[in-house]
Amino acid sequence: MSGIRRSQVDRAVCFSAQADLVGGTVIAIVGFDALRHVGQRRDQIAVVALPLLLAAHQIDEAFVWWGLQGHVAGSIGRAAMWLYLLFAFVFLPVYVPLAVRAIEPPGRRRRTMTAFAGLGAGVSGLLLLAMARGPVTARLGHDHLAYDIHLHAGLAIVAAYIAATCGSLIFSSHRHIAIFGIINLIAVAALAHLAIDGFASIWCAWAALTSVAIAMHRRTRPAHREELSASA
Repeated sequence: MSGIRRSQVDRAVCFSAQADLVGGTVIAIVGFDALRHVGQRRDQIAVVALPLLLAAHQIDEAFVWWGLQGHVAGSIGRAAMWLYLLFAFVFLPVYVPLAVRAIEPPGRRRRTMTAFAGLGAGVSGLLLLAMARGPVTARLGHDHLAYDIHLHAGLAIVAAYIAATCGSLIFSSHRHIAIFGIINLIAVAALAHLAIDGFASIWCAWAALTSVAIAMHRRTRPAHREELSASA
């Protein structure tokens, strides 16, 4: 399979329905705990909510597995597939930069986040259009699911996707957010180079790891203290 080189995005993820269900449940527990520690910092809710959103994303994919395996009605599996891809391809590229923007003080960097959100919106629009044109398919692979959408200029759109999400982290004025963005970019770029067909899978796995890190950071910082320390 040539993935993007065949003008497709191939998403191979998550090993089994049981892994999705267990992983999603664990992340949801961590995410609920993190939200309990937001306190009065309402600007942080969008960032801290990522674990719960990603947990729901994983649990949703369990229904895609079950639909393909014949354990639930095919219509349920198909609906779960569309929900999964809409979240990954349409929602996240806009949500991540907007969530980071919410914790930025007014100024140049916040305007930069707005630009990244605009880029993410463009990526989301192109991916949504490709999905609307179809075909959109999911199939069972060896210990993974593969999702395919036909996409022109797939490599450029993937690059823009990374820029909108990782870029918004890297350009944050908050040091630990920026450092995480750099690490995230290096990891995604390296793993995508090793397996371009599995790029979206790598992103999914890394996002799950991210969500736990965000949740644990929030959990270990008292609600009355400043969540993020700004860089100089």
